[in-house]
Amino acid sequence: MNTATKLGSYVLGLAVVFGGALGAGKVVGPIGAPPAEDHAAMAMPAEQAKSDTPGGLQVSENGYTLNPLSTAIKPGEPTDFQFTVTGPDGKPVTDYQVEHDKKLHFIVASRDLTSFQHLHPVEAGGGVWSVKLTLPEAGAYRAFADFVPSGGSGLTLGTDLSVAGAYQPKALPPVGRTATVDGYTVTLDGDLVPGKASKVTLSVSKDGKPVTDLQPYLGAYGHLVALRAKDLAYLHVHPEASEKAGPEITFYAEVPSGGDYRLFLDFQHQDKVRTADFTAKAAPATAGTPATEDTHGH
Repeated sequence: MNTATKLGSYVLGLAVVFGGALGAGKVVGPIGAPPAEDHAAMAMPAEQAKSDTPGGLQVSENGYTLNPLSTAIKPGEPTDFQFTVTGPDGKPVTDYQVEHDKKLHFIVASRDLTSFQHLHPVEAGGGVWSVKLTLPEAGAYRAFADFVPSGGSGLTLGTDLSVAGAYQPKALPPVGRTATVDGYTVTLDGDLVPGKASKVTLSVSKDGKPVTDLQPYLGAYGHLVALRAKDLAYLHVHPEASEKAGPEITFYAEVPSGGDYRLFLDFQHQDKVRTADFTAKAAPATAGTPATEDTHGH
């Protein structure tokens, strides 16, 4: 089976699920700001998340909890950040399924959603994960651990990270359909619509020419993470199966509500992974909007 065919088959079943979140405390706003009232009740530290809790806000789910072992982080300085995931028996989990080419994915975003990192921790032994983490400046961050425990379902858990120092949250970047990174231009086509699977297509070009030789990254030609502004809830994003290595990468995003979202696309070309970011707005859901049937094999 050639690489393209293998990828096409793999991507068909691939799903980035906005599951857990970072609330090792309350869901709070930027440092010095009051909690976001509309979502404050969603965080349940040290408790089992309720089934109706939006993805990306759970501290614990199905008996699994993310536990940071490192707390002191200085702005701009690399930190050997360590953490465990404990299971229903209270012990660190050591057996994971490989998903998207990794046993566990680690994503860190600033609460103002202007900083984003997709990292790949290594197993240090005894259920401890370790990753070199550099947070660029003082402020509040959230770290997401995305994994599938052996014999279980996919989960995304999280914790809040704080970096001491003077902090002024940045304004959310304006809504737009074009992003540039390292000489590449990425354009976004499609709209987020609450209550249905919204098709969004991202097209990659360089020097005005479409890029048609994207390289596989995490089992696909692109990896998309989306976060809701204010509370950092995760979306459900399903990539469409494709054997074409660009320029277009298509996803289906399931938006839980209207409002602003940040989209982060990781793609690999010429042996380097780059991230293009967008701010997108979902129109408020209209009364009677039906849930779209799953027609993409997910």
